[in-house]
Amino acid sequence: MLAQVEPGEVRSQLPAQPPEHGEPFTAVLDDLEKILLPGLTQWNHPRFFAYFPTTASEPGILAEMLIASLNVNAMLWRSSPAATELEQLALDWVGQLLGLPSEWFGHIEDTASTSTLSALAAAREAGGGRRAVVCSEEAHSSVAKACRLLELELRTVPVDDAFRMRTDLLEQELAKGDVCAVTATVGTTSTTSVDPLPEIGRLCKEHGAWLHVDGAYGGSAAVCPEFRWALEGIELADSFVVNAHKWLLTPMDCSCLYTARPDDLRAAFSLVPEYLRTPEDALNLMEYGPALGRRMRALKLWAVLRWYGREGLQKAIRNSIAQAELVEQLVRADDRFELCAPRPFSTVCFRLRGSDEENEALLHRLNSGGVAFLSHTRLRDRFVIRWAIGNVRTSEEDIRLTWQALLQAAGV
Repeated sequence: MLAQVEPGEVRSQLPAQPPEHGEPFTAVLDDLEKILLPGLTQWNHPRFFAYFPTTASEPGILAEMLIASLNVNAMLWRSSPAATELEQLALDWVGQLLGLPSEWFGHIEDTASTSTLSALAAAREAGGGRRAVVCSEEAHSSVAKACRLLELELRTVPVDDAFRMRTDLLEQELAKGDVCAVTATVGTTSTTSVDPLPEIGRLCKEHGAWLHVDGAYGGSAAVCPEFRWALEGIELADSFVVNAHKWLLTPMDCSCLYTARPDDLRAAFSLVPEYLRTPEDALNLMEYGPALGRRMRALKLWAVLRWYGREGLQKAIRNSIAQAELVEQLVRADDRFELCAPRPFSTVCFRLRGSDEENEALLHRLNSGGVAFLSHTRLRDRFVIRWAIGNVRTSEEDIRLTWQALLQAAGV
């Protein structure tokens, strides 16, 4: 599960110099099996429960092969018309599945980090000289990295008892008059908490700040009507990101970025040299983000949406949440453990009743055992274990097997 190798161990088994003569592909496959695979953490395994699990589903895998085979570059409409138009269609489909405003413009970036960077660049462009960004202390680190790259001042505000952004403190920051953007989160990384979008959106409109919503993980849950509450107030946002490679069964990398203000996004990124000017009045996606060359990522997203449909995606998300409910029940039923945060979706935060050192050692023993892989975070300055579920191949048997391995690692 978790690769059991030491730093440098894989490289030490491979030649330091490139080959003088070509080798048969069977030699590559042999080294892949004997050297590389033992050094890979298996993200596609049904008992990968760390970070946010991803699922490279069969239609996505096959489409990824086709993407590499076609090897097109979707920078301009002219450079691959079908790639550009398919991307617009696929993003429109995802928007309909999530209940996003129909007039929003969407395109694909590689990851939510790039999507957030792009949104904040547009916010800076439209901000009239304001250069502060506000998010909660539970926001993803990509917000801080984007601010560093864009030379924006980052301010974080504390969260409430459910780890959601405190809007009273946000209002104080907005009242200073120098905030160009606010980043709210639907499914924070540590606990998957959902910031109060309606109130945050109202405050941003009142103070003229760009609202970017990071729904990289939690946004996908809105495919299910019973979880559409998570995107209540999304119509007040200026931009929104959801990662199809997290909970929409699409292989890495496929981050869907939407905006209500595409002209501002284009103003931040459009730079067309003479050799890329074309006579068509057509959409050129290179003008809406930092990358010039663009893979045909939409093909794998389109293939997944066609294969699973709304019904299949809903089933996958509901299964993950039901399995997380089982984990929560197992934790609650054993008074040697305690829950550490609410569970809106499919990630359970818990710990052994004991010291941080005991919990850290427990997690190390579990992950070293090879049965499953879980990760950790810190909440209220305590070491907390995260059990995140999201793989379409995970079964109840995988949950119970991991729980037994956890109990064994804890010596209870």
